[in-house]
Amino acid sequence: MNIKFSRRRFLATGAGALGTIAMPYLSRAADRPAVTHGVQSGDVTVDGGVVWARADRPSQMLVEVATTESFKDARALPPIAALPESDFTAKMLIENLPGGQDIFYRVRFRDLSHSAVEGEAVTGRFRTAPAGRRDVSFVWGGDVAGQGWGINPDDGGMFTFSAMRKHRPDFFLHSGDTIYADGPIASEVKLADGKIWKNVTIPEKAKVAETLDEYRAAHKYNLTDDNLRAFNAEVPIFVQWDDHEVTNNWSLSKEPPAAYKVRDISLLAARAGRAFHEMYPMRESIVEPGRVYRQISYGPHLDVFVLDERSYRGPNGANLETAYGPASYFLGPDQIAWLKRGLLNSRATWKVIASDMPISLIVSDTPQGGSEAIAQGDGPVRGREFEIADILRFIKMAPISNTVWLTADVHYAAAHYYDPNKAQFQEFEPFWEFVSGPLHAGTFGPNTLDNTFGPEVRFVKAPGKDSQNLPPSAGMQFFGHVKIDGASGQMTVTLRDRADVALWSTTLDPKLA
Repeated sequence: MNIKFSRRRFLATGAGALGTIAMPYLSRAADRPAVTHGVQSGDVTVDGGVVWARADRPSQMLVEVATTESFKDARALPPIAALPESDFTAKMLIENLPGGQDIFYRVRFRDLSHSAVEGEAVTGRFRTAPAGRRDVSFVWGGDVAGQGWGINPDDGGMFTFSAMRKHRPDFFLHSGDTIYADGPIASEVKLADGKIWKNVTIPEKAKVAETLDEYRAAHKYNLTDDNLRAFNAEVPIFVQWDDHEVTNNWSLSKEPPAAYKVRDISLLAARAGRAFHEMYPMRESIVEPGRVYRQISYGPHLDVFVLDERSYRGPNGANLETAYGPASYFLGPDQIAWLKRGLLNSRATWKVIASDMPISLIVSDTPQGGSEAIAQGDGPVRGREFEIADILRFIKMAPISNTVWLTADVHYAAAHYYDPNKAQFQEFEPFWEFVSGPLHAGTFGPNTLDNTFGPEVRFVKAPGKDSQNLPPSAGMQFFGHVKIDGASGQMTVTLRDRADVALWSTTLDPKLA
C-alpha cells in the first residue's frame, strides 16, 4: 500500500490556533465528536468493502486504512459528512485493496463547527475476498431482539454473536429480521419458571416503531450490545431484510395492525427502508436507490445472491390457487431476471442463494386466506410457488451447478434436502436448503412443510409444538457455519447453538462443470 498521506492529529496543546479562551472548552473529551455505536464493515469483495460508523453530532468521518495492525502503512481517505439528515451515520466504499488480505481501518469524526477538533479513533478489520482458491468461512442467521427478548446483561447479552466471532469467519450473512420494529421491549418479562428476564430498555422501544427516528432507534438499540459491537468490528456483514424491519408479515398490499396510528404501509416501509440503509454498510444501487437484492462475489469459490422477498410481493389472496401474475409475485419479474442472469454468468464453484424465508414452510396467517410464505400447501404449484418453480426449472435447464439456499425466519434450525422424485413439481435438480436462527429472539417451531418441491427433513432442532417462544436463556439460539475448502471446493455446513455446540453437519462435493 502507498504510505503517502498527511495524518491529522488532535490539537491537544497550545492556544495559538484557537485562542486562550476557547482552548480549555474544546479540549474536554465530551466536546470531541464521538463514535457512538462502534464500527461496521460490509459487502466485502476481492478489492474493497464498505465501512460504517455513526457520530454524536454533525461531523466529518475520517477513515484510515492499512494492511498492518500497527497502521504503519496507513492510507488516509477523503472525509465524508455525517449529518442530521442521516442521523449522523456515514459509510464509505474503500476500493483498490489487495485480494485475500487482512485490512485494518480506523474511524474518527471531526467536528464540523471546529475543524481542529477530532474525536478518538475506533478500529476495525475485515478480510478481502481471495483472488485465488483459498479456504472461505462464513456464518449466517437471522432474528435479533424479537418477541420482547432484548439485551439482558445477566444472561450475557446477545451471546450468540460471541460464539460466532470465535470462528473468525470471513463474513456474516444476516438473513433478515435484523430488528423487531413491531416488538416493544419491556424492562422485565416473567418466565415460565417464575424467574425474571431483565431487559436494557430505551424509550423508543416502548411501542411499535412508526416514525423514522423510532425505526433508527430499533437498530441502534441492538448496537448497544457489547457482543454485537465486538463482532461487527471484526466480521463484515452481508445484510438483507425480512418483515420485522417494518412490521410483522408486511407487504405493500397489507394494512398495518391496529396498534399503529400511522395507517399508510407505504409510508412505514419507506421510513423503515431509509433507517435500514442508513444503519448498515451496504453497497448502494444507482439504478434503484434503496434496493436490497444484490450479488456479492467472494472469490473463485463463492457468489452470494442476496434476495429481497418483501418489497415486490403481491397480496396472494385465496383466489390465487392457480394464478401466476402481479397479485402472486414474491420476488417480482425484475428480480427474477437479475437472479437468472447472475446465476448464468457466475463462474464461482458455489452459488449461495440467500433467501429471507424458507421455500416450503407453511405460514398461513393473512386476512385474505392466502399464505404469508412461499409455500401454498401441498402441490401442485400455485400462487407464489410459480416463481420458485420458474427459478428451479431455469437452474436445471441452463444448467447451473452447485446452488445452495440459506435462510432463517422461522426461529429454529433445520436442514432440508429437495428431491424431485418426492415432489409434486419435478423439473429441478436436487438441492439443499439450510435454516438457522434465531440469533437472539424467541425459539419456535417446527413448521409444517408442503410437498410441492419435495423437501425431506434431514435435521431439525426446535422446541416442539408445546413449548413455544423460548427465551435466549433456554439456549436454543442457533447459527450456521459454512466452510469451503480452497483446494477441493468441498462445502461443509454445520448448524450450531449459542454454546457453540455442533448440532449437525454435512459436507457437499461440488459438481464439476
